[in-house]
Amino acid sequence: MTVVITGASRGIGKELINFFLENNAHVIALSSNPDKIKISHAKLQLVSADFMDMDAVFKAAKRVKDSTKEVNILINNAATLVSKPFSEISVSDFESTYRINVQAPFFFTQQLLDAMGLTKTAHIVNISSMGGVMGSAKFAGLSAYSSSKGALSILTECLAEELKEKNIHANCLCLGAVNTEMLKQAFPGYQAPLNPKQMADYIGNFALTGHTYFNGKVLPVSVSTP
Repeated sequence: MTVVITGASRGIGKELINFFLENNAHVIALSSNPDKIKISHAKLQLVSADFMDMDAVFKAAKRVKDSTKEVNILINNAATLVSKPFSEISVSDFESTYRINVQAPFFFTQQLLDAMGLTKTAHIVNISSMGGVMGSAKFAGLSAYSSSKGALSILTECLAEELKEKNIHANCLCLGAVNTEMLKQAFPGYQAPLNPKQMADYIGNFALTGHTYFNGKVLPVSVSTP
């Protein structure tokens, strides 16, 4: 089993590496700062990928395909957050948020399709946010972030429809508050009820089995928001 994880140098992404190594998977971990991962394992491959650079995204996808015959699980976890009042969001803020949170996973996933679903059902798990769920609580300062995560949620539904005949399932987990650096950036001083390892264990188990029960679903995973 080969698992590809983006945004793997910290928080939930880094804990996902540990989860899948413990489950005897071959893990390909992508990060713009792979030196920060500091995990040494025979079944771990680190790939440098700056998701702000689309050329780097395509090159990273090629490296993944060159190193494995089949991708069984893809977890699109990489994300960025801008916390500013709506009136102060710049074009650069908006473009960088959508580049990393929407455009990069869109094209990275596209490039890996021919390596998925070859021998058994592949599972794409997109990591969104409760801020990207229609009707959920919204918070001032997160207009660019939350709307980008809403786009990722809808993309998941589109992928499930397009790929359902290709032995590939896609689901989206919309996370509530977890004690990560990103949460601290958005809500300084707030103590979330879950830590990254707890959430990674949930995501990992869902990635392994969730496609048996779900396809094209946008699922809230939240105790607190925040």
